Amino acid sequence: MKELKNIIIVFFALMVSLSAFSQAKKPTIMVVPSDNWCVKNNFMTVYDNMGTRMKIPDYRAALQESTELLNVISKINEMMTERGFPLKNLESVMKTLQSQSAEDAMLTSKTGADANESPIDKLKKVAKADIIMQLTWSVNQTGPKRSITFNLQGLDAYTDKQIAGASGTGQPSFSAELPVLLEEAVLAHIDNFNAQLQKHFDDLFANGREVSLRVMTFSSFNGDLESEYDGKELSEIIETWVSDNSVKGRFSLTDATENTMLFEQVRIPLYDASNRAVDTRGWARDLQKMLADRYRITAKLMTRGLGQAQLVIGEK
Repeated sequence: MKELKNIIIVFFALMVSLSAFSQAKKPTIMVVPSDNWCVKNNFMTVYDNMGTRMKIPDYRAALQESTELLNVISKINEMMTERGFPLKNLESVMKTLQSQSAEDAMLTSKTGADANESPIDKLKKVAKADIIMQLTWSVNQTGPKRSITFNLQGLDAYTDKQIAGASGTGQPSFSAELPVLLEEAVLAHIDNFNAQLQKHFDDLFANGREVSLRVMTFSSFNGDLESEYDGKELSEIIETWVSDNSVKGRFSLTDATENTMLFEQVRIPLYDASNRAVDTRGWARDLQKMLADRYRITAKLMTRGLGQAQLVIGEK
């Protein structure tokens, strides 16, 4: 009877373990063509970044004009989905971004503080993907046979750091179908590539997502970061909050003066207590609210892309 009881306990423990494993969270991914591919195929555009002309990939034009790109993205999406990795579709994200841009054009200048974001930063904010999967490929012709050379880069969408990679050339084939050539070339590498992605995501889940926070003051602010509130300097209050609200208190204060503080390598949780995703803006907004509620300090919150927040103290 005792043995039967032990077997039942082990069985239920195993079932719970399997259930938890099956529900393990996967990183959300978006596949985009690399800058190199966009340059070679003349899908680049120029935008003004606070007086500096910048060239960036024109994904909208590429998707509208290149059937090859659509087929390649579709095949990669299919291969990743089969392996349980959720993907955001670039074409759908671009349509959402276009709609939001039209709405933003109607807003008053009060929201103009975020206007220095690049189009790529805005794309990442709309996609809300954990990882950007950047793809480059070229077709090689040897007589009647063709092969494909590819390069896959997994980039953390918040830091732009490469966290996974795969490259190679497939076997020559008589097949004329680009998606088939791509699948044959990538197939030997995709599982190792996905393992790298999952390892990075597991690290994020355990140790938090890496972001940065800059705190500054408006000239109109009656004080500075060395001003005291309840016997503590404002800089100390902010640093304590960052420590208390980062995963395992992990961050680096790389710059601190009477008017500015720069926190880098700040690890924020992926999910809050209600299992809702946490992003940089939402995390920094809690600091903004704390300063307002506890010390009656007004601050303006701005973000650049997914991983950078800036809090300017003094007014909105």
